[in-house]
Amino acid sequence: MKKKALTSMLVLAMAATTLGSVAHAEELVDGKFAETKHITVEIYDRGNDGGTDPTNNMYTDYIKQGMLEQYNVEVEFVAVPRWTEVDQINNLLAAGDAPDICLTYDYPTILQYANMGGVLDLSSYVEDYKDQLPNLWAWLGDANINYDKDPVEGTLWAIEGKRANIRRINTFVRQDWLDALGLETPTTLEEFEAVLVAFKDNAEALLGDDADKMVPFSTSYDIGWRAANLIESFLDANMTDKEFYVNGFDDRKFTENGTKEAIRVLNKWYNDGLIWKDFPLYGSGDTTEDDMIKSGYVGAFIHTWDYPYQPGVAITTTLHEIVGENADYVAIDCFKNNADKYAKYSYSSAGDRKIFFPTTNDEPLASLLYLDWISDPAHIEYLQLGDEGVTHTKLEDGSYAVMAAEAPAIMNSGQNIDMTITCNGLHLSDDEITVKSMANNYAGSDPEIVICAMTACLNDSIMQKAVNVGAIEAEAGVGNALSEKRDIVFDKAVVASVEEFDSVWDAGMEDYLNAGGQDIMDERLAKWEATFGDADMLP
Repeated sequence: MKKKALTSMLVLAMAATTLGSVAHAEELVDGKFAETKHITVEIYDRGNDGGTDPTNNMYTDYIKQGMLEQYNVEVEFVAVPRWTEVDQINNLLAAGDAPDICLTYDYPTILQYANMGGVLDLSSYVEDYKDQLPNLWAWLGDANINYDKDPVEGTLWAIEGKRANIRRINTFVRQDWLDALGLETPTTLEEFEAVLVAFKDNAEALLGDDADKMVPFSTSYDIGWRAANLIESFLDANMTDKEFYVNGFDDRKFTENGTKEAIRVLNKWYNDGLIWKDFPLYGSGDTTEDDMIKSGYVGAFIHTWDYPYQPGVAITTTLHEIVGENADYVAIDCFKNNADKYAKYSYSSAGDRKIFFPTTNDEPLASLLYLDWISDPAHIEYLQLGDEGVTHTKLEDGSYAVMAAEAPAIMNSGQNIDMTITCNGLHLSDDEITVKSMANNYAGSDPEIVICAMTACLNDSIMQKAVNVGAIEAEAGVGNALSEKRDIVFDKAVVASVEEFDSVWDAGMEDYLNAGGQDIMDERLAKWEATFGDADMLP
């Protein structure tokens, strides 16, 4: 960052400290501000075809009206592209133009600007205003609100949103292709590979004149995510919490022991012609792969647990239109670890989007009241369901089924999670109704197939433990660069010749470690030992 920009950031930090003192002295009158306040809120722009303006739709209107009536706070939404959000947030923070309420999945970005005085310390705000934030505290609790609180310094640079749904990822296969070839559902790695070979060998029978478009297994440039089930099956079932944490800066398990051997399997499949040969050429946000899947050319893939069924993605509905009503992707379990378990790492309720306030935010109380308002159970439920007869119908069992909506009622994200930034996943007042409604809420998909996916992704799942040893200074500002290096190593290793696999992987790993990865692991080890002593496992 240029010296001028950094100086400006520090000036803003000092100004925000003064403004924060004023805000602490200010009181609400009958629960609302006497003078109208104005705040800006980040909202993801997913660029959905046929979607709504993310800053101006039925749900933004609902929030704006509610905040104005309850607190006398005007809300303005600022769109940030979802697939380049880290770069965009960096640019906005550097320029001093970031929204009052920001969110990102990338904590190192927050830490980088916090270290330069560009992010508000929320530790005193969330405590001092606790009585004014009953919904926020009831929903997130201490675990999520103080998840990122430094145990030594006491600073709190971000609040963690909560995952209502801890389901993460699934392996999908075309059930109609299995049926057409008389194949059983694969339950092991070897059986899954045999299925891929069968798809390839029977391309003409399955695709006719389009046999040359056959892709037995598809993946993307983001191998770490798109092969997660395979990768995690290669991790030692007896790995200690300490080892997992020290090697776990990268959420794609890049530096965990065992990952290399999982990628060796993909390398073999690629060289055997079982994997989409062009996968590294298409980056984030590109629709080429989805279009290929929708057209019926792909036999299997690994992705977000409900990806084929998501209305915004429209794989199932399009596949039904093009291929037929019996063309479905079903979730399967076929990758076992050394304990004979279908091990897969599920999310914890924390570790979702990180919500933070830049020092340019001169309305911290109004901003916290916004977070409280959208954490109200009734507001979450409306934002996720919309209006009966417009976005959903209510079924006899009390559950809800989504309807095809028109603008401005279209939701740009599943369960409207871009609006409910403290809540990721369907969260209704009744847990049983929530589960049934989740299965219903995939237009064009059989609820039983969705329930199968809901079950599969939690089978033998391992809950990731929260580790708080304070800020890891080596992580600040390097997350994006290391992620890019990681993706390149993954991709190059998969497409390398079998003979060159080891040299390609090892050289890429060395570069990653030299670029900051090793410093992160070393600091994590030191701070683990300073915090937990000789302990290898957490309670």
